Amino acid sequence: MKIGVLALQGDFEAHRKALERAGAEAVEVRSAKDLEGIDGLVIPGGESTTMLKLLRAEGLFEPLAEFGRRKPILGTCAGAILLAREVQSPCQESLGLMNFTVERNAYGRQIDSRIVQLRGGEFSEPLEAVFIRAPIIRDVGPDARVLIEYNGDPVLVEQGKHMVATFHPELTADPRIHSRFLEKVRKG
Repeated sequence: MKIGVLALQGDFEAHRKALERAGAEAVEVRSAKDLEGIDGLVIPGGESTTMLKLLRAEGLFEPLAEFGRRKPILGTCAGAILLAREVQSPCQESLGLMNFTVERNAYGRQIDSRIVQLRGGEFSEPLEAVFIRAPIIRDVGPDARVLIEYNGDPVLVEQGKHMVATFHPELTADPRIHSRFLEKVRKG
């Protein structure tokens, strides 16, 4: 299984390592041509406005949207923002591949970043989650499924072949988020 990691901005190297620990071959994606021959894609955290500018500059926005209509994508933090149906605070363009609304930087500034143990939902054992200027998912459509919440807000959501986390699973040793994504890729 070959999984691409969007390598324009953000901690794509940590995702590459996490995917390899979970059993996938991981490759960096920097152009539309790099999307050829991969089975799934991770869009890492970073700064969503900067990512959008880079996607447009590299001619990657439309090819990425088309890729997501056919194959699985995992979006974390800024990646979750890019997959949303609607983005608020401020409004911005997105790929619109998943049915939810997201509010950017809703947990506060960089100084408000935190590490928490998530419990419940789909996970019987606590899940360590690193939130860095994280967005909050505000409205989840009926075709999307909330897997776990933090303080009553969805932080891990899946819809069909796609999955988003508003936290950074690549910054922990816990392989469950990347492993779950690889299961989605295997199912096609």
